[in-house]
Amino acid sequence: QVQLVESGGDLVESGGSLRLSCAVSGDRVDEYAMGWFRQASGKEREAVSCMSRSGTSTRYLESVKGRFTISRDDAKNMLLLQMNNLKPEDTAVYFCAADRFYYCSGTSEYWGQGTQVTVSS
Repeated sequence: QVQLVESGGDLVESGGSLRLSCAVSGDRVDEYAMGWFRQASGKEREAVSCMSRSGTSTRYLESVKGRFTISRDDAKNMLLLQMNNLKPEDTAVYFCAADRFYYCSGTSEYWGQGTQVTVSS
């Protein structure tokens, strides 16, 4: 059974930075297509950034392009999301997701519990 545990969420001022981490246990992170999703209060969950299983393909939500960077640390079995120049509209609960077959899917097989990111104006 794969388990995903996110960390790194915090309260930060607009323009600040955070790095989210997703620790993967139960299997190797490079066996899965991985992604970061977020859900703001009263809104639907959306895909923020995804990485293919090979690690060669990435995808970003248009509004975070140039500010967020997804990466994977195979040695530590972790998925990372570096978030720079944060904006109040980035405020949400951020979830890590993993799927053996589908890339950037909202119905990914495994999900973490989420970590809260709050950006003050």
